[in-house]
Amino acid sequence: MSVLKSRPVLRWLVPVAAVTTVVGGGAAIGTFAAQAEPSLPPRSAAQLLVDLQTSRLEGLSGTVVQRADLGLPPLAGLVAGDDLTGLLTGTHTLRVWHSGPDRQRIALLDTLGEQDIIRNGRDVWTWSSRTNTATHRTLPAGEGEAAPAELPATPQEAADRALAAIDPSTEVSVGRSATVAGRDAYELVLAPRDAASLVHQVRIAIDAREHVPLRFEVFADGSDQPAFEMAFTQVSYARPDADQFTFNPPPGVTVTEEPAGERPAGPRRPEGERPQLRTVGEGWATVVVARLDGAGAPSAGAGRAPTGDAATLLGSLPAVSGDWGSGRLLTGKLFSVLLTDDGRLLAGAVTPERLYQVATG
Repeated sequence: MSVLKSRPVLRWLVPVAAVTTVVGGGAAIGTFAAQAEPSLPPRSAAQLLVDLQTSRLEGLSGTVVQRADLGLPPLAGLVAGDDLTGLLTGTHTLRVWHSGPDRQRIALLDTLGEQDIIRNGRDVWTWSSRTNTATHRTLPAGEGEAAPAELPATPQEAADRALAAIDPSTEVSVGRSATVAGRDAYELVLAPRDAASLVHQVRIAIDAREHVPLRFEVFADGSDQPAFEMAFTQVSYARPDADQFTFNPPPGVTVTEEPAGERPAGPRRPEGERPQLRTVGEGWATVVVARLDGAGAPSAGAGRAPTGDAATLLGSLPAVSGDWGSGRLLTGKLFSVLLTDDGRLLAGAVTPERLYQVATG
């Protein structure tokens, strides 16, 4: 859904918080529990890939539950805003509606209020009940897919990104059949061949009849429980009513009209402060390298040093050193991040040893 890929979604899709019905952590996790395997006709991995590539979705609505257990330390102060930290831990739920390429809606509800994003033709609305504010933007005529968001919002988006990464470094196979949101599903399994990757497997449950991804799971090396998963707990393929995509501003709402062509986003850095990004390697072992202009570990002498909670957190990370220099290391189940004292940041779904190798080069 193109609307899910736009930057404004990131601010509150990042936590993927609860919608219309708040689902408690235990209840939500329970919906992912295994059920008896349905009996389905055999289908090869190649056939499942074709199913995904050729499926045509006219309408969809449902509830998506997302759970992340990335094995991270407390991140408050390291990243801006509570939204990002909310995504990285715990269980969250959202409601989605889709009716063709130019009508989509997401509704989320956390303990502090509701937030919506609606696309209806060229009109895009975002609304927050917490502040009772809304923004409206008119898309340029003929605009297609919006710029991809940093994080997926549905199993379909997550599956699209995983499938785009299939290359000789990936082993593709068929897993066990499953029942997801009351629908029989095949399971496509992607496994990295590169030992430097921290990802053990990516599993995508695909609706046996509609060929739509219903569940997306990422398993870390050495774990039989997903470190990240998102799945429909309820889904309907009926085209939603047109009223679902009409935004009716509530009383007292403050509406901001955004200039055509601009995409709402979070705070922007001045041009001179934006990280210089490059990638090293390919496939599962890709490492992103950024120059942060002195935003390295607290011991760094270059540029500005982190302050407050960020400095405390960075100072608590393990100090590491090697031929590449010295710095601090943040590790999770699915990724590693190296912040060097000379102002570099290296990150990837790879082992720390891979980051050290890239930092030396």
